[in-house]
Amino acid sequence: MRAIVITRPGGPEVLEERTVADPEPGPGQVRVRVQAAGVNRADLLQRRGAYPAPAGWPADIPGLEYAGAVDRTGPGADRWSPGDRVMGLVGGGAYAEYVVVDERAVVAVPEALSAEEAAAVPEAFVTAHDALFTQLDLRAGETLLIHAVGSGVGTAALQLAKAAGATVLGTQRSAWKLERARTLGLDVAIPGGADDFADAVVRETGGRGVDAILDLVGGAYLPGNIRCLAPRGRLIVVGLVAGRRAELDLDRVLTRRLHILGTVLRSRSEGEKIEATRAFADAVLPLLESRVVRPIVDTIYPMPEASEAHRAMEENRNFGKLVLRW
Repeated sequence: MRAIVITRPGGPEVLEERTVADPEPGPGQVRVRVQAAGVNRADLLQRRGAYPAPAGWPADIPGLEYAGAVDRTGPGADRWSPGDRVMGLVGGGAYAEYVVVDERAVVAVPEALSAEEAAAVPEAFVTAHDALFTQLDLRAGETLLIHAVGSGVGTAALQLAKAAGATVLGTQRSAWKLERARTLGLDVAIPGGADDFADAVVRETGGRGVDAILDLVGGAYLPGNIRCLAPRGRLIVVGLVAGRRAELDLDRVLTRRLHILGTVLRSRSEGEKIEATRAFADAVLPLLESRVVRPIVDTIYPMPEASEAHRAMEENRNFGKLVLRW
């Protein structure tokens, strides 16, 4: 099969199309012919040699999400049939013509979605749903702050939170991305970075602060997050593009009884990923089918142009998702 291979750690230019062996499904597995794959920052880190694939997944083929059709089933796999349109998460290897996955981790593609749209769903929407509802327990009437609201996970979280009845504030350094986010229902747009948002959040909430924060940036955003959380507020850190270290005001954490959580999907066990995927399927697939929420696809690239997609993401040119297709 054809695959986009990381030939050595480095920049986008190290990605090359090569021919590699076809994977074969084992017991309880299905092989999916990939039609499209989403691009994620984890792929960029893996390409640079900074984020190795979990054990059992290709070390040199990036890609955490796919959409396509079932091609072959392994022994004992009876949930899916060849030709079924499916999508899902993998630990790596989605930049290839075929992926082999546990049949329990596969999700049906809603009729309303194209393959390219479906490829933009799993990582963004499973991450957002798990963070907002399984871990933060976001409820109707609460206020939520999303950092990097114009990202793939950010746009998914914004739509899911609005559908659940929350008020959403969002930060973004690019003004044009904030304007785009307004079209998805963003209630309060806050421009700027780590030094600017906390005062604006406190002001916009009448001094109370927000009930919950979805932080896709990390680093120096932590002090501002703690400052603008309401009493008993909850913070979940999902991304670290701004760095992994920051100063924490523990006095405010204690006196306001704040909750700080961290989460990542890729390194979870297969069982945990399946559990998160099933929860997403039950709650979000009906919303995708009815177009109450939708994947936001910025640009679709031919799979051999994966290096250009990586450059676009590194330069923060995208609003929503970048997708590769065969």
